[in-house]
Amino acid sequence: MRGTDDTSGSLFSYVDLEERIPPRNPLRKIRQVVNDALASLDAEFEALYTDFDRPSIPPERLICANLLQILFSVRSERKLMEQMDYKLMFRWFVGVGIDDPVWVPTVFTKNRDRLLTTEMSREVMAAILAHREVAPLLSDERFSVDGTLVKAWASMKSFQPKAEASPPDEDGPVDPPALDTAPETEPSDLPAETEPMPRKSHRRRNAEVDFEGGKRSNATHQSTTDLDARLYQKSPGTGAMLCFIGHALMENRSGLVVQGDLTQADGHAERKAALDMVHRHSPGSTRQLTLGADKGYDASGFVSDLRKACVTPHVAQKSRYPAIDGRTTRHEGYDLSQKYRKRIEELFGWAKTVGGIAQTVYRGVERVRSRFILTIAANNLARLPRLLTA
Repeated sequence: MRGTDDTSGSLFSYVDLEERIPPRNPLRKIRQVVNDALASLDAEFEALYTDFDRPSIPPERLICANLLQILFSVRSERKLMEQMDYKLMFRWFVGVGIDDPVWVPTVFTKNRDRLLTTEMSREVMAAILAHREVAPLLSDERFSVDGTLVKAWASMKSFQPKAEASPPDEDGPVDPPALDTAPETEPSDLPAETEPMPRKSHRRRNAEVDFEGGKRSNATHQSTTDLDARLYQKSPGTGAMLCFIGHALMENRSGLVVQGDLTQADGHAERKAALDMVHRHSPGSTRQLTLGADKGYDASGFVSDLRKACVTPHVAQKSRYPAIDGRTTRHEGYDLSQKYRKRIEELFGWAKTVGGIAQTVYRGVERVRSRFILTIAANNLARLPRLLTA
């Protein structure tokens, strides 16, 4: 017997979101780790909010929603709110009931800007790594470091010459003419008819610009769209672009990132950020650590600073004038560091294709840094279900 295709709306809903998620779904383990990590940050959240005024979006739900946006490559927060409205799994992960309304996108964005600073993103990542099931996976001796370019949300046409401040007028500002005195005008032979006012020619939105023959540098030019973006060339023979540099410090046992940072594009930014992340992760450590890196870190000053910090530099040697010699490269640990340091490229590949940081949609180094750190924290979460069941 053929069934009837009758559609009728139900007055009440008896859907249990917990039963709709398959037991072996990887998000179950991710949600457990995230909820435990955010529960440990309750005191930090409490210090950020006042006891009066209107209640804001709960910080736990806001962070879960941002992690969900990164994990599922949702391109904007407006699309995230739209999908959360009809996807049961999104509601379950964030903690929104099936009958609860989702947030207005502009309200969600304003709350996100107030909460997710660089410091808060670092605390979220540290709380995830300190989880009772995640901490045993980490190594406290073998590390790798690398950097990647993050394209800024600014076009090359916005890279304009810096405006020079005009000298002040020595005579001071000119006073406007008095209202009761009319300006003297000379007689004119022009006809009495008034001519129409000339219409201003509006510049096209995306006008053609010829960059050939022009010299531009960060010393003389600046982006009018993102003032913190810098013109940078990755290597000889490649084109320069407006970008930032993201940095990651990875432990070699499980390939999880333990520290992240993002700075303005500069030739010395990678080495300086590596030292900062090492000191931030192991302040005042007296244990002999190892740090694997590529040839870009093979500089005498960087190697000397690592040795002072009780860190053995396992950096790849340059063909000419390397900063390390056979006393370091003869050990088996050096070859292992050079082997495992390449795993960090998988992190950057995931962050750019899935996490959406190939070109950031945020402006300002502070906002981009906060998003970059949260993205690499999401990468750690994406790898946890497989690592914890291995």
